[in-house]
Amino acid sequence: MNFLAHIYLSGTNERIQIGNFMGDGIRGKDYEHYHSDIQLGVLLHRSIDSFTDFHPIFRQSKYRLVPKFNHFSGIIIDMFYDHFLAKEWNMYHHEDLAVFTQRFYQSLENHKDELNIKTRDLLPYLVNQNWLERYAHLTDLQQILKQMDQRFPLKSNMYEAVDDLYANYEDFQREFHLFFKDLMVHAEAERFRIAEELKK
Repeated sequence: MNFLAHIYLSGTNERIQIGNFMGDGIRGKDYEHYHSDIQLGVLLHRSIDSFTDFHPIFRQSKYRLVPKFNHFSGIIIDMFYDHFLAKEWNMYHHEDLAVFTQRFYQSLENHKDELNIKTRDLLPYLVNQNWLERYAHLTDLQQILKQMDQRFPLKSNMYEAVDDLYANYEDFQREFHLFFKDLMVHAEAERFRIAEELKK
């Protein structure tokens, strides 16, 4: 899953949200140097990623793209699923997406001294370009994928996958909702399990 889903699945604790958001940029046991709630967020991020990678519905979505995008397919589906979460946000949260995202941006500013370098460097782009809300719009999603593509040494042409999303929109949409129900149950259980583990 991508940024928006990781934040949403963290619950309401700001530091857990931040740890989950930073998860990809914290390797090995480096998480142990952070506040316990950020540690929980990082470990939750890893659990979510593992659950996602092996879930049959996520794999079904991914395999639809493999012939054209090979190992970039999983990254693209992460983005597609964040698109559906943003677009149909009110199915999953009582609060408007704009309010939710602005509060998260503010929490990043409030805890700026606790962020890793990668997240601090990302922060101006995330906030100024409002990535989290832009996922809801396919033209913006395509632009974000194009920006991501520029970070890879070999061109992935990930932005072209938006054409596949248009062509198979209802299939991807149905798969997202089925998968996300399972992921929500998993993430909630993992938050409690990891919290207990960290107390030991």
